[in-house]
Amino acid sequence: MTPNVQVGTILIEDRPLVTRILNLESESYSGNWNVVKAIDGFALDLKIHAAGWSFFFMAEEVKATVFGSLAPNNIQKALKRIFLKMRKQNFNCLEVTKMVENRFLGVPYITICTHPHHVFVLGGAKEGSLLTAA
Repeated sequence: MTPNVQVGTILIEDRPLVTRILNLESESYSGNWNVVKAIDGFALDLKIHAAGWSFFFMAEEVKATVFGSLAPNNIQKALKRIFLKMRKQNFNCLEVTKMVENRFLGVPYITICTHPHHVFVLGGAKEGSLLTAA
């Protein structure tokens, strides 16, 4: 069963090193994306900085629209479109900021808005180099 996604949900690319070092609980969602459990964006930011990492926030929102109601399968379709857009930008984390259900000529559609983030090690070290040092 896929986890419930709502406004405030944090999704992160499946990177075992990141989840282990930051002590994050996550649940598989779609492809290599996981839902971070029991934590919001502010608390995640604190954990990341406490570990000496950085949590880069992209001001521009990324959104996708799909036909249908605000049902879990339609939310997942919209998020898959967002994941594809984010792959081009090389971000590895996102926060769902808005979920809107509308109608056009009686046809329902939803728009999911997210803000991309990027979790990385400060000081130019690569993620893999941290693995060998840990």
